[in-house]
Amino acid sequence: MTIVAFQGEHGAYSEEACRRHFGDTVETLPCRTFEEIFAAVEAGEATYGAVPVENSTAGSINKSYDLLLDHDLKVHGEILLRVRHNLLTIPGNAAGISQVRSHPQALAQCESYLNRRKLTAVPWYDTAGSAKDLAAEPVAGVAVIASRLAAEVYGLEIVDEGIEDIANNYTRFFVVGKGEPAHAGRCKTSLVFAVPNTAGSLYQALGEFATRQVNLTKLESRPRRNRPWQYVFYVDLDGHWQDANTSAAIVGLLSRAAFVKLLGSYPAATPLEQETSGSQSALLQI
Repeated sequence: MTIVAFQGEHGAYSEEACRRHFGDTVETLPCRTFEEIFAAVEAGEATYGAVPVENSTAGSINKSYDLLLDHDLKVHGEILLRVRHNLLTIPGNAAGISQVRSHPQALAQCESYLNRRKLTAVPWYDTAGSAKDLAAEPVAGVAVIASRLAAEVYGLEIVDEGIEDIANNYTRFFVVGKGEPAHAGRCKTSLVFAVPNTAGSLYQALGEFATRQVNLTKLESRPRRNRPWQYVFYVDLDGHWQDANTSAAIVGLLSRAAFVKLLGSYPAATPLEQETSGSQSALLQI
Protein backbone atom coordinates (compact mmCIF):
# COMPACT_ATOMS: atom_id res chain seq x y z
CA MET A 1 0.00 0.00 0.00
CA THR A 2 1.34 3.41 -1.01
CA ILE A 3 1.21 6.10 1.69
CA VAL A 4 2.17 9.66 0.79
CA ALA A 5 3.06 12.23 3.46
CA PHE A 6 2.19 15.89 2.94
CA GLN A 7 2.27 19.07 5.00
CA GLY A 8 -1.02 20.46 6.32
CA GLU A 9 -4.51 19.32 7.27
CA HIS A 10 -6.61 16.92 5.25
CA GLY A 11 -7.98 18.89 2.32
CA ALA A 12 -4.77 20.89 1.88
CA TYR A 13 -3.60 21.78 -1.60
CA SER A 14 -0.61 19.55 -0.96
CA GLU A 15 -2.91 16.58 -0.39
CA GLU A 16 -4.72 17.43 -3.60
CA ALA A 17 -1.36 17.34 -5.38
CA CYS A 18 -0.77 13.85 -3.94
CA ARG A 19 -4.11 12.63 -5.29
CA ARG A 20 -3.50 14.17 -8.69
CA HIS A 21 -0.19 12.33 -8.99
CA PHE A 22 -0.94 9.00 -7.32
CA GLY A 23 -4.71 8.74 -7.81
CA ASP A 24 -7.73 9.36 -5.61
CA THR A 25 -7.38 6.06 -3.74
CA VAL A 26 -3.89 6.76 -2.38
CA GLU A 27 -3.59 6.89 1.40
CA THR A 28 -2.22 10.19 2.68
CA LEU A 29 -0.47 11.12 5.91
CA PRO A 30 -0.81 14.74 7.12
CA CYS A 31 2.27 16.26 8.75
CA ARG A 32 2.67 19.51 10.67
CA THR A 33 6.01 20.47 9.14
CA PHE A 34 8.25 19.71 6.18
CA GLU A 35 10.70 18.05 8.60
CA GLU A 36 7.99 15.58 9.60
CA ILE A 37 7.48 14.61 5.95
CA PHE A 38 11.12 13.56 5.61
CA ALA A 39 11.07 11.82 9.00
CA ALA A 40 7.93 9.86 8.09
CA VAL A 41 9.48 8.55 4.86
CA GLU A 42 12.79 7.70 6.53
CA ALA A 43 10.99 5.85 9.34
CA GLY A 44 8.87 3.86 6.90
CA GLU A 45 5.62 5.46 8.04
CA ALA A 46 5.12 6.77 4.48
CA THR A 47 6.24 5.43 1.13
CA TYR A 48 6.78 8.87 -0.34
CA GLY A 49 6.55 12.51 0.62
CA ALA A 50 5.21 15.38 -1.49
CA VAL A 51 7.25 18.53 -0.85
CA PRO A 52 6.63 21.90 -2.54
CA VAL A 53 9.89 23.28 -3.89
CA GLU A 54 8.98 26.19 -6.17
CA ASN A 55 6.16 28.55 -7.05
CA SER A 56 5.97 30.20 -10.46
CA THR A 57 5.30 33.66 -9.00
CA ALA A 58 6.92 33.55 -5.54
CA GLY A 59 10.06 31.53 -6.37
CA SER A 60 11.80 28.70 -4.56
CA ILE A 61 10.86 27.34 -1.16
CA ASN A 62 14.21 27.42 0.60
CA LYS A 63 13.24 25.14 3.48
CA SER A 64 12.53 22.27 1.11
CA TYR A 65 15.89 22.62 -0.63
CA ASP A 66 17.73 22.73 2.71
CA LEU A 67 16.03 19.47 3.73
CA LEU A 68 16.91 17.83 0.41
CA LEU A 69 20.55 18.68 1.10
CA ASP A 70 20.42 17.42 4.71
CA HIS A 71 18.65 14.10 4.04
CA ASP A 72 19.44 11.08 1.88
CA LEU A 73 16.03 10.70 0.25
CA LYS A 74 15.93 10.82 -3.55
CA VAL A 75 13.59 12.73 -5.84
CA HIS A 76 11.27 10.20 -7.51
CA GLY A 77 9.08 12.58 -9.49
CA GLU A 78 7.69 16.07 -9.84
CA ILE A 79 4.16 17.47 -9.81
CA LEU A 80 3.14 20.75 -11.45
CA LEU A 81 -0.17 22.08 -10.20
CA ARG A 82 -1.99 25.31 -10.93
CA VAL A 83 -3.04 27.38 -7.93
CA ARG A 84 -6.84 27.56 -7.99
CA HIS A 85 -8.47 29.13 -4.94
CA ASN A 86 -12.14 28.72 -4.05
CA LEU A 87 -14.46 30.66 -1.75
CA LEU A 88 -16.17 28.19 0.59
CA THR A 89 -18.77 28.55 3.32
CA ILE A 90 -21.39 26.62 5.29
CA PRO A 91 -24.12 25.32 2.93
CA GLY A 92 -26.91 27.89 2.62
CA ASN A 93 -24.73 30.66 4.08
CA ALA A 94 -23.51 32.22 0.80
CA ALA A 95 -25.51 35.42 1.24
CA GLY A 96 -24.15 38.05 3.59
CA ILE A 97 -20.51 36.98 3.65
CA SER A 98 -18.38 39.75 5.16
CA GLN A 99 -15.22 38.00 6.43
CA VAL A 100 -12.91 35.51 4.73
CA ARG A 101 -10.43 33.33 6.59
CA SER A 102 -7.39 31.64 5.10
CA HIS A 103 -3.62 31.33 5.19
CA PRO A 104 -2.03 34.78 4.66
CA GLN A 105 -0.49 33.69 1.35
CA ALA A 106 -3.85 32.57 -0.01
CA LEU A 107 -5.45 35.83 1.12
CA ALA A 108 -2.69 37.80 -0.61
CA GLN A 109 -3.16 35.79 -3.81
CA CYS A 110 -6.88 36.74 -3.82
CA GLU A 111 -6.47 40.35 -2.67
CA SER A 112 -8.12 41.97 -5.71
CA TYR A 113 -11.12 39.64 -5.47
CA LEU A 114 -11.58 40.42 -1.78
CA ASN A 115 -11.17 44.17 -2.28
CA ARG A 116 -13.70 44.32 -5.11
CA ARG A 117 -16.29 42.70 -2.85
CA LYS A 118 -15.25 44.64 0.26
CA LEU A 119 -14.59 41.43 2.17
CA THR A 120 -12.43 41.54 5.30
CA ALA A 121 -9.45 39.18 5.19
CA VAL A 122 -8.81 37.25 8.42
CA PRO A 123 -5.47 35.39 8.56
CA TRP A 124 -5.67 31.72 9.61
CA TYR A 125 -2.93 29.16 10.18
CA ASP A 126 -3.79 27.01 7.16
CA THR A 127 -6.18 27.01 4.20
CA ALA A 128 -7.55 23.55 4.90
CA GLY A 129 -7.46 24.37 8.61
CA SER A 130 -9.70 27.37 8.04
CA ALA A 131 -12.20 25.09 6.28
CA LYS A 132 -11.97 22.48 9.02
CA ASP A 133 -12.52 25.05 11.77
CA LEU A 134 -15.48 26.71 10.02
CA ALA A 135 -17.16 23.33 9.51
CA ALA A 136 -16.62 22.50 13.19
CA GLU A 137 -17.86 25.90 14.44
CA PRO A 138 -20.13 27.58 11.84
CA VAL A 139 -20.17 31.39 11.98
CA ALA A 140 -22.66 33.51 10.05
CA GLY A 141 -21.09 35.83 7.49
CA VAL A 142 -17.77 33.94 7.40
CA ALA A 143 -16.24 32.14 4.42
CA VAL A 144 -12.82 30.62 3.77
CA ILE A 145 -10.41 30.32 0.85
CA ALA A 146 -9.36 26.73 0.30
CA SER A 147 -9.20 23.90 -2.22
CA ARG A 148 -12.05 22.01 -3.87
CA LEU A 149 -10.86 18.96 -1.93
CA ALA A 150 -11.33 20.86 1.35
CA ALA A 151 -14.94 21.57 0.36
CA GLU A 152 -15.49 17.85 -0.20
CA VAL A 153 -13.72 16.77 3.00
CA TYR A 154 -15.52 19.22 5.30
CA GLY A 155 -18.90 19.45 3.56
CA LEU A 156 -18.68 23.12 2.59
CA GLU A 157 -20.42 24.91 -0.26
CA ILE A 158 -18.33 26.35 -3.10
CA VAL A 159 -19.53 29.93 -3.49
CA ASP A 160 -17.02 30.94 -6.17
CA GLU A 161 -14.19 29.18 -8.01
CA GLY A 162 -10.89 30.42 -9.41
CA ILE A 163 -10.79 33.60 -7.36
CA GLU A 164 -6.98 33.95 -7.46
CA ASP A 165 -5.62 37.19 -8.92
CA ILE A 166 -3.03 35.50 -11.16
CA ALA A 167 -4.35 32.64 -13.27
CA ASN A 168 -0.98 31.32 -14.46
CA ASN A 169 0.28 30.52 -10.98
CA TYR A 170 1.77 27.06 -10.47
CA THR A 171 3.50 25.20 -7.69
CA ARG A 172 6.06 22.51 -8.31
CA PHE A 173 6.37 19.56 -5.93
CA PHE A 174 9.09 16.95 -5.57
CA VAL A 175 8.03 13.41 -4.71
CA VAL A 176 10.75 12.12 -2.36
CA GLY A 177 11.41 8.56 -1.30
CA LYS A 178 14.03 5.89 -0.66
CA GLY A 179 16.01 4.28 -3.45
CA GLU A 180 15.78 5.43 -7.06
CA PRO A 181 12.94 5.35 -9.60
CA ALA A 182 13.28 3.36 -12.80
CA HIS A 183 14.73 5.10 -15.86
CA ALA A 184 11.67 5.56 -18.08
CA GLY A 185 10.52 8.20 -20.57
CA ARG A 186 11.60 11.82 -20.48
CA CYS A 187 13.62 12.47 -17.34
CA LYS A 188 15.07 15.36 -15.40
CA THR A 189 17.91 15.37 -12.91
CA SER A 190 18.38 17.58 -9.87
CA LEU A 191 21.68 18.04 -8.06
CA VAL A 192 23.49 20.42 -5.74
CA PHE A 193 27.16 21.37 -5.83
CA ALA A 194 29.70 23.85 -4.49
CA VAL A 195 32.83 25.15 -6.19
CA PRO A 196 36.16 26.45 -4.84
CA ASN A 197 36.29 30.20 -4.21
CA THR A 198 38.54 30.90 -7.17
CA ALA A 199 38.15 32.94 -10.34
CA GLY A 200 36.24 31.11 -13.06
CA SER A 201 35.35 28.07 -10.94
CA LEU A 202 31.60 28.34 -11.49
CA TYR A 203 32.09 29.10 -15.21
CA GLN A 204 34.26 26.00 -15.60
CA ALA A 205 31.80 23.82 -13.64
CA LEU A 206 28.86 24.88 -15.80
CA GLY A 207 30.99 24.40 -18.90
CA GLU A 208 30.95 20.65 -18.25
CA PHE A 209 27.26 20.72 -19.15
CA ALA A 210 27.46 23.27 -21.96
CA THR A 211 30.20 21.45 -23.89
CA ARG A 212 28.11 18.25 -23.83
CA GLN A 213 24.86 19.97 -24.90
CA VAL A 214 23.14 19.17 -21.58
CA ASN A 215 20.34 21.70 -21.05
CA LEU A 216 20.10 23.30 -17.60
CA THR A 217 16.51 24.24 -16.77
CA LYS A 218 17.27 25.87 -13.42
CA LEU A 219 20.31 27.27 -11.60
CA GLU A 220 19.98 28.85 -8.17
CA SER A 221 22.42 29.68 -5.41
CA ARG A 222 21.80 29.22 -1.68
CA PRO A 223 24.03 30.13 1.29
CA ARG A 224 25.91 27.26 2.91
CA ARG A 225 24.50 27.30 6.41
CA ASN A 226 27.67 25.92 8.01
CA ARG A 227 30.03 28.25 6.09
CA PRO A 228 29.13 31.96 6.08
CA TRP A 229 29.47 33.77 2.74
CA GLN A 230 29.91 30.55 0.83
CA TYR A 231 27.25 29.18 -1.49
CA VAL A 232 25.87 26.00 -2.99
CA PHE A 233 24.20 25.79 -6.39
CA TYR A 234 21.02 23.85 -7.12
CA VAL A 235 20.67 22.68 -10.70
CA ASP A 236 17.87 21.03 -12.67
CA LEU A 237 18.74 19.60 -16.07
CA ASP A 238 17.14 17.64 -18.86
CA GLY A 239 18.12 13.98 -18.95
CA HIS A 240 18.89 11.07 -16.62
CA TRP A 241 22.20 10.71 -14.80
CA GLN A 242 22.73 7.40 -16.61
CA ASP A 243 22.48 9.03 -20.06
CA ALA A 244 25.90 9.19 -21.71
CA ASN A 245 26.21 12.98 -22.02
CA THR A 246 24.66 13.66 -18.63
CA SER A 247 26.84 11.07 -16.90
CA ALA A 248 29.99 12.50 -18.53
CA ALA A 249 28.99 16.03 -17.49
CA ILE A 250 28.50 14.97 -13.87
CA VAL A 251 31.86 13.17 -13.84
CA GLY A 252 33.43 16.34 -15.21
CA LEU A 253 31.66 18.38 -12.53
CA LEU A 254 33.07 16.09 -9.84
CA SER A 255 36.57 17.04 -10.93
CA ARG A 256 35.87 20.77 -10.61
CA ALA A 257 33.50 21.02 -7.64
CA ALA A 258 34.19 21.06 -3.92
CA PHE A 259 31.29 18.63 -3.52
CA VAL A 260 28.39 17.27 -5.55
CA LYS A 261 25.18 15.64 -4.33
CA LEU A 262 22.80 13.99 -6.77
CA LEU A 263 19.26 14.65 -5.55
CA GLY A 264 17.76 12.29 -8.11
CA SER A 265 16.79 11.54 -11.70
CA TYR A 266 13.04 11.23 -12.18
CA PRO A 267 10.25 11.30 -14.77
CA ALA A 268 9.59 14.89 -15.81
CA ALA A 269 6.09 16.28 -15.42
CA THR A 270 4.55 16.93 -18.83
CA PRO A 271 2.83 20.12 -20.01
CA LEU A 272 -0.41 18.08 -20.18
CA GLU A 273 -0.18 17.35 -16.45
CA GLN A 274 0.39 21.04 -15.84
CA GLU A 275 -2.58 22.23 -17.89
CA THR A 276 -5.10 19.61 -16.76
CA SER A 277 -4.45 19.80 -13.03
CA GLY A 278 -7.69 21.28 -11.83
CA SER A 279 -7.12 22.18 -8.19
CA GLN A 280 -3.78 23.02 -7.07
CA SER A 281 -1.18 24.10 -4.66
CA ALA A 282 0.00 27.35 -3.25
CA LEU A 283 2.97 27.51 -0.90
CA LEU A 284 4.31 26.23 2.36
CA GLN A 285 1.52 25.65 4.86
CA ILE A 286 -1.40 25.77 2.45
